[in-house]
Amino acid sequence: MIDLDDLLRMMVNLRGSDLHVKTGRPPIFRIDGKVTPSNLDKLTPEVVQQYAQKVLREEALRVRFKEHYAADMSYVVPDLGRFRTNVFTYRGQIGIMFRNLSQSPTVDSLELPLVVKTFAQYPKGLVLVTGPAGSGKSTTLASIINEVNLSRTVHILTLEDPIEYQFEDNKAEISQREVGLDTPSYKEGLRDAMREDPNVILVGEMRDTETISTVLTAAETGHLVFSTLHTKGAAQSISRIVDVFPPEHQQQVRIQLADTLIGVVSQSLMRRKDGGGRIAAVEVLINNVAIARSIEKNELNKVKELMEEGVGFYRMQTLNQSLTALIANGVIDRKDAEKASPSKGDLDLLLHRYEVNA
Repeated sequence: MIDLDDLLRMMVNLRGSDLHVKTGRPPIFRIDGKVTPSNLDKLTPEVVQQYAQKVLREEALRVRFKEHYAADMSYVVPDLGRFRTNVFTYRGQIGIMFRNLSQSPTVDSLELPLVVKTFAQYPKGLVLVTGPAGSGKSTTLASIINEVNLSRTVHILTLEDPIEYQFEDNKAEISQREVGLDTPSYKEGLRDAMREDPNVILVGEMRDTETISTVLTAAETGHLVFSTLHTKGAAQSISRIVDVFPPEHQQQVRIQLADTLIGVVSQSLMRRKDGGGRIAAVEVLINNVAIARSIEKNELNKVKELMEEGVGFYRMQTLNQSLTALIANGVIDRKDAEKASPSKGDLDLLLHRYEVNA
């Protein structure tokens, strides 16, 4: 039987992002976005059970798994790294998923737009990082928190499920709390956070109306708040927040968002053309007077045009503009970009304009 830590070491050496462990299958890696079965032996129920026991190391995790048939946690291999882990059941069997978390990501190392760095310097407000599952939202958030930690003497409080990237105090003081271990839920942890003197708050995910409401209030009352949503695009992210509230409260939420929103980063991971891993195609919205007015008046259909117009001065960009730049610089393949694009027609038009002006 291959040791679990050795299996994870193999994934890291192969530059894999994920490891899938299931009974009756060999270990499976995700490398550069592709699911890749290993050449190892098929895993027996006994081996998978041993792996599960190793990661379900605390009583609270074992209880959660027993009650909900699934549990999230972090698993650390010394001198190798940290892995976001989910243990789950399927057809009465146990499966485990591991996500490779690189250490101390930075805005520069992730090749994110430099305007993302500026989000770390605001005294208060709300920053959203959005995208589908597996698009790197947690890594982008960690890079911004790292920027705050290296540059500001503030108290950063995080609420995560589970804790993924561990930070050491630099200029900032950082308190990381894990849902299920250090606090029962996001909403309870966020309520407690208001009494723990934070300047900066990271909420791993806005899952319910009460959490979203508390996040907006925290951003209004002098805190810099970062969080994520499983949405595609800046305008859809704003709609999602508004739509979780009853109709009679939605206009007030629009006013709150127009006043507190700093920006939205919406991203999609793309395979590099040279096979050297993946890179994020990034849409960036920066709130300004025109954007805020569109939010208040529920005219989100205008947001895309305002973003396109704000490329120069505000350093905004749509996803198609980001994809066009990545294609033009030879980083990604056009066919991959077309699959990720929200509008192939708009992407073709941008690429045509680039080719004409090149």
